[in-house]
Amino acid sequence: MGISQLLLVGVGGFIGSIARYVVSGSVQGLVAGTFPVGTFAVNVFGCFGIGGVAELVDVYGMFSPETRALLVIGLFGGFTTFSTFGNETVNLIRAGDWSLAAVNVAAHMVLAIGAVWLGRAAVVMIWR
Repeated sequence: MGISQLLLVGVGGFIGSIARYVVSGSVQGLVAGTFPVGTFAVNVFGCFGIGGVAELVDVYGMFSPETRALLVIGLFGGFTTFSTFGNETVNLIRAGDWSLAAVNVAAHMVLAIGAVWLGRAAVVMIWR
């Protein structure tokens, strides 16, 4: 991993994070209620995008490692890490490793959401 790839990831992440902020806020502003539709939309759009780019990279060899770093790791990683989770899960399924794909999904749902709860609980205990 060279400095140029790090910079490309950073540039992509910068653009992706701004896009996430704009898209999520815009979509959420269109809908009444408390369901996080903006985040949901970002995750779906990001998964669609990373799926298309990953297919172009993996099957058609269309992008250089630098362009892949910019788009897949940087842009989509900054837009939504859920897209990376989705792509890695699909890669496990495509490799025929359904059990690891299921473990990946279950572990992310239980442990990641549990970690949010634990993080909040830790702050409550510290700041009492």
